[in-house]
Amino acid sequence: MPPHDQRIQLYVLFGGRSAEHDVSCVTARHVVEAVDRSRYDVTPVGITRDGAFVLAEGAVELMAQAAELPAQLSASGPSFDLLPRAQADDGQVVVLPLLHGPLGEDGAAQGLLEMAGVPYVGAGVLGSALAMDKAKAKQLLGLLGVPQAKFLAMRDTQIDSRSLDRVVEHLGFPIFVKPANMGSSIGVSKAHDRDELSAAVTEAASFDRWVVFEETIVGREIEIASLGNDTIEYSVPGEVRPGNEFYDYEDKYVDGNAEIIIPAELEPTTLAEILRISDIAIEALRVEGMARVDFLVETNADGSEGRVLLNEVNTIPGFTPISQFPRLWAASGVSYSDLIDRLVDLAIERHKMSPHRTDRN
Repeated sequence: MPPHDQRIQLYVLFGGRSAEHDVSCVTARHVVEAVDRSRYDVTPVGITRDGAFVLAEGAVELMAQAAELPAQLSASGPSFDLLPRAQADDGQVVVLPLLHGPLGEDGAAQGLLEMAGVPYVGAGVLGSALAMDKAKAKQLLGLLGVPQAKFLAMRDTQIDSRSLDRVVEHLGFPIFVKPANMGSSIGVSKAHDRDELSAAVTEAASFDRWVVFEETIVGREIEIASLGNDTIEYSVPGEVRPGNEFYDYEDKYVDGNAEIIIPAELEPTTLAEILRISDIAIEALRVEGMARVDFLVETNADGSEGRVLLNEVNTIPGFTPISQFPRLWAASGVSYSDLIDRLVDLAIERHKMSPHRTDRN
């Protein structure tokens, strides 16, 4: 890792072509405002909804005003070739991808940065792709015996009246229906009957060709944050108590009615199981740098804590000051700006160990 008196050119990559474009822009604004300018020269780089790269230097004020910043700049801002600029300064360049959803969080952007030979924050190509695809992640973790809610995954062309009969028979109502590759609860529905199930499939399939069906678990939503490459550290756990029927997009980003409890009150055996499962999931999915690991803790009939079920692993979690990932670390003694430092250091550490580096002696 470089000494902290050595300046780093930090490229903050945000926007993107997914339905989570707006969330990414909000995240980027907060990160750009929080970075330590005594250590970093910051260059925000926006990706428009049609995939164009644009420089967004000096645009923090515009970020605060509109989520459509990259689209605004695409008409008047300069075009931007990321790769040659990012290869300068022999390793003192780091890219911080804040691209939520497909074509950013799924290994696409990570592959571009690997080709460029640039250190970047977060999971690599395989880890990003596996964690992003809920169907494949659940199938892989199921082979390893990781406890999860019952689920089925189908391609959109496989879904018909008979296949939905099997879904209902296997899972029972209510059923969660999700696009396999999407985050921020976009495209997620909770179906209570057959009509709602059909509508939920249409909604989910509008975002991805693979649809995941999950049983509803009566219990608590618990999240924990991780930091590290070879050695993983965990934050204190937090609990989300949704303001709506479930923790949907409006509850996360619009209404703000959810109650967040940090640290979550858990039995020692429950917390130990959360940490055990997190270790298995992070290793199996090849996650590095950072993650937020989400769980469901089932509530028994007598009110006690029951099974601990892995819900999903998020490799680019929300990063605004009120997002769970930085809040969990703040409660664990790591400030927002220090968290950015830790992630940059981890990116440089991993890059130095990469077998693909072209500058090895």
